[in-house]
Amino acid sequence: MRTWTPPNVPRLPGEGIVPKLFNTASGRLEYPAIAEGRALLYVCGITPYDATHLGHAFTYLTFDLMQRAWRDAGIETVYAQNITDIDDPLLERAAATGVDWRDLADEQIGLFRSDMHRMGMIPPEHYVAVTEQIDEIAAAVRELMELGLAYSVPTEGVEGEDVYFDTDAAERASQWRLGDVAPYDRALMLRLSAERGGDPERPGKRNPLDPLLWRAARPGEPTWESVVGAGRPGWHIECSVIATRALGGAFTVQGGGSDLVFPHHEYTAAHATAISGTPLAHAYCHAGLVSYEGHKMSKSRGNLVFVSKLLNGTHSVPAADPSAIRLGLLAHHYRSEWEWHDADLDIATRRLDAWRTGVRRAGQDPASAHAVVQQLRAALANDLDTPVMLAILDAALDRGVDDPELVESAVLALLGVEV
Repeated sequence: MRTWTPPNVPRLPGEGIVPKLFNTASGRLEYPAIAEGRALLYVCGITPYDATHLGHAFTYLTFDLMQRAWRDAGIETVYAQNITDIDDPLLERAAATGVDWRDLADEQIGLFRSDMHRMGMIPPEHYVAVTEQIDEIAAAVRELMELGLAYSVPTEGVEGEDVYFDTDAAERASQWRLGDVAPYDRALMLRLSAERGGDPERPGKRNPLDPLLWRAARPGEPTWESVVGAGRPGWHIECSVIATRALGGAFTVQGGGSDLVFPHHEYTAAHATAISGTPLAHAYCHAGLVSYEGHKMSKSRGNLVFVSKLLNGTHSVPAADPSAIRLGLLAHHYRSEWEWHDADLDIATRRLDAWRTGVRRAGQDPASAHAVVQQLRAALANDLDTPVMLAILDAALDRGVDDPELVESAVLALLGVEV
């Protein structure tokens, strides 16, 4: 799958600081393992039926910043991202709107690419759709069956059988343990499984938490012939396969929104570890969820704020500067849960205007641009602390700086904001 044109990321003098990041799995700030000067990052991509709202943008901005921090510290980055272009929500939206699911996916993927490019996001080197790796995913399911870590469940009215991952067998046979990624109790896991695509009440399963690996063909659904019969992949196995094929095992960071901690990232790690014998990633980093009008942004509530609409404007609202949208998001720490208000864009636009004026201000006692850059680097290295970075720039640009070009380059390189 083609990606988008990368943004300009200036090289700053000196060297940045390797960031310390919060690992959801351990509950601690850590330096994720980086081998041979290369940080390997996998971030779960969109299911292309409602791209790109501000919740998406906040998540991908988080991992854009992470890469900027690594690169500034002299570390090469390799970034992989999937597209879940075959899944129940996509099929349901296509059926509800009378659009072919492939056309809907293509349209939304194109919109997402455009939004990411306009927002100045660093693109992945590996941008892979699930439908591009059906054979590889089916082969992984077959391998889990041969290892005794997956089993079939008969499905009434369907010729084939659904295939499920055996949680208990995987715990006995591999180094993965349930809760390695998501340190939750069982009651919460069961609730989240039911809310997030699982089927804990399904008869015939050995453990209510066992996730679906392969869905046998149903009438009227897209299907592929494979080594495990006709059907299509389950949710988590797709990322296990795409991530490990792109980056190998034990890569630096697995990332996504906090709603992916369980079951998705837990079982993505489980599948990969069960097959390879090595952990999926050294650290699991998650962005907080963004609300609007008192609720998490979701299509069902009709409260999504779309990036494309902000960028394009409407008859009553002018088009937003991409840097202003970034600033509106950067005002919140990436791990925080917060609510977007319509006024946030106005506030961010005023801040951007003030910075653009301030960077050219000839003050009587200008701030040292080199000192500002080091302060920015230190804040970014402290678990991507963007609110502190914005406060540093507010103070410095209100006073004026002795090297405007250096500060302009630093703001663009570290925050992706053009002043």
